[in-house]
Amino acid sequence: QVQLVESGGGLVQAGGSLRLSCGTSGNIFSIYNMGWYRQAPGKQREFVAGVTSGTTTHYADSVKGRFTISRDNAKKTVYLQMSSLKPEDTAVYYCNARPPLTNWRSDIGSWGQGTQVTVSS
Repeated sequence: QVQLVESGGGLVQAGGSLRLSCGTSGNIFSIYNMGWYRQAPGKQREFVAGVTSGTTTHYADSVKGRFTISRDNAKKTVYLQMSSLKPEDTAVYYCNARPPLTNWRSDIGSWGQGTQVTVSS
């Protein structure tokens, strides 16, 4: 199990920006695929963005062009830069670490405790 701790959530107005961070423990961060997911009230958790160990990125259609995922293996940290935020981006955002070659939509790997992002209109 990989321990994950998210930070950077908060309240922002529509059109604003936030950067989420997810720090990890352990010595094998660099081989994991890292992802960000979110869960809005009354909805299922959904994939937002992912970055492979080889730094290939993947995004949900709803956030393409607005969100950017990146990783710093030396700091064992993955980031989610969110721009042009919309009220529909309001959710609890979760960090996930998963083995390589796994489907981003599968519920596997280790999860953080989540950080709340609220976008006001």
